[in-house]
Formats: sequence, structure tokens, C-alpha cells
Amino acid sequence: MADADAPVDLMNRDPNDLNGHLQVTFQDILAEPEHAHSADCVWINSYKCYTCSKNLCYKILTYLCGIIVAFCWGCEFALIAFNHVWIATPGFKACEIDLICCKRYYSTCLHCVLDPCCEAFGLLFSAFKKD
Repeated sequence: MADADAPVDLMNRDPNDLNGHLQVTFQDILAEPEHAHSADCVWINSYKCYTCSKNLCYKILTYLCGIIVAFCWGCEFALIAFNHVWIATPGFKACEIDLICCKRYYSTCLHCVLDPCCEAFGLLFSAFKKD
């Protein structure tokens, strides 16, 4: 729970670049080729309209849903951690312990079958000498 006490970096909100692929600036979404330009006033006002609506909609959505969605994701990752700590890891360990008998049995069978064959082929091929 030390993360809850750590100060939040309000300047760099994506320090691990998790959403670096999310390019939503005007220049990344809309572009006019060289010989197909709209009037300057249309382009300028389109930029302002796009930027304003994107920022406003994002802020409204975060105000309405951000805390609830963050709570849901917090619960989700708490459940994942709980599952790994209390169910998955002990289950894998129990399975590993249970399978030790199978591993020994399989190993013994392989040695009983393959060791004589390998020894026989070794003796057979050792008779051939390279001159």
C-alpha cells in the first residue's frame, strides 16, 4: 500500500509510456495534401474545434467516469493479485509436488528402455574405427 502514499506526478502522467501509441493531436488525425487545401480560416477553425471538443469531451468523460473506472481497475488488479497469491501459485506448487512421482517414474522407464539401447549402439559403433 506504499503506492497510495507516494506523491502523484501531475506533469508526467505516463512515465512508462504505456499510451505512447495513442496519437490524438490534430496533425496526427487530419492532414490535407499539397494540392487540396481548404481555406485558411476553415483549417484554423477546424483545428480549434477539434482540439476544444476533444479536450472538453475527454474532461467530461473523466469527471463522470474516471474515478469509477479507476476503482474498477483497482478491484480487477486486486483480484488478480489475490488469485495469484492465494490460488494460482499454491496450486502450481501442489501440482509440481504431485508430479514429482510421475517424473521419477517416467525417468526410470526411460532409463530402463533407452540405456541398454544406447549402450548397445555405443558398443556397435565403437567397433568402427576411422583410419
